Amino acid sequence: MIEKKQQLNAEQNTILVGLVQPDQTEAQVNEYLDELTFLAETAGVSTVKRFTQKLKHPDARTFVGKGKLEQIKTFIITKGNIDMVIFDDELTGSQIQNIEKELSTKTIDRSDLILDIFAGRAKTAQAKTQVELAQYQYILPRLKGMWKHLERQGGGVGTRGPGETEIETDRRIVKDKISLLKKRLGDYDKQAFTQRKERGEFIRVALVGYTNVGKSTIMNALSKSDVFAENKLFATLDTTTRKVVFEQTPFLLSDTVGFIRKLPHHLVESFKSTLDEVREADVLLHVVDISHPQYEEQLAVVNKTLAELGCAEKPTITIFNKMDQYEKLTFDEWLEDDVKKEILRELKERWDETTKGNCVFVAAIVKRNFDVLRQTILNKVRDIYQIRYPYKAEYFY
Repeated sequence: MIEKKQQLNAEQNTILVGLVQPDQTEAQVNEYLDELTFLAETAGVSTVKRFTQKLKHPDARTFVGKGKLEQIKTFIITKGNIDMVIFDDELTGSQIQNIEKELSTKTIDRSDLILDIFAGRAKTAQAKTQVELAQYQYILPRLKGMWKHLERQGGGVGTRGPGETEIETDRRIVKDKISLLKKRLGDYDKQAFTQRKERGEFIRVALVGYTNVGKSTIMNALSKSDVFAENKLFATLDTTTRKVVFEQTPFLLSDTVGFIRKLPHHLVESFKSTLDEVREADVLLHVVDISHPQYEEQLAVVNKTLAELGCAEKPTITIFNKMDQYEKLTFDEWLEDDVKKEILRELKERWDETTKGNCVFVAAIVKRNFDVLRQTILNKVRDIYQIRYPYKAEYFY
């Protein structure tokens, strides 16, 4: 029978494995493994070693080639004290079983790791239900691989073994559980819809962005609230909404769950009600960590996700956050001030053109340039009030 998955813990050591496919460079895959390392740290797991392999396509049986798997096995035996292996891409149930058989080591994939992090960070009943649904949807297609070792040899009538019976039993249990959780989430969706309707005619503004870019810090600074924020991936899962008033102009500001590349599609689906805050927003504040080496790729990942949610055409202000960190990383101490100003000018001109003037550069921790950010948001909100509720707009000036 299926058992509740144990949480990862800080005493575990792991090996990371990534595949370099024809449409990727080795540098890109190493960047992905950097993020996987951060995910592992967020889950409380220490990374000991990373392995990569160039292949045209994943091996159907063990994902990586036989030689690479043997190399990983040798390292595990030599090093000792390796508790698990984490692959950067989704594995099938049979691949997990085959890899674990070869390595004699617990094996999970990126999706399972992200689900584990979400499970540990879910606080409300709704978030817990969303994560549990995603976990069961992840498990369902992998049940056969989990139970294969229990199947009898042979085939045909009269040879059905206990393994097959267990698979059928577990499939039924999992499917029933999925139905129950979907119904429960449907009830939460109705409650959330009612709550959103009760917010009246306020303009809605939603913070979106890659995980760990500083959305919650900006939320706290703009709304003077105390939303949980820390330097870890997926610090918050639940949407937080606050009423904010700038110069007599009220609006609702929401902080949403962060996006990430290769986000398990089951999570996107189960977090539909949370993402409805993004779908129903009038203005999006797309926060970008400009100090991150791959900030442009992260920006593209979020834009792709927003397009999939049908939100690509919404009025958007791009907030380039952590400018103080960007300057520390970019500017040499011997660089002349005029050169620094020129670099910043070119950066701002480039993104000003790309976003058609809808961008602001800030440092949220020290509230640098927040007066400009507030005014930019205020102008956008007032424009929407003017169009949608012209009879109210005169009160906001």
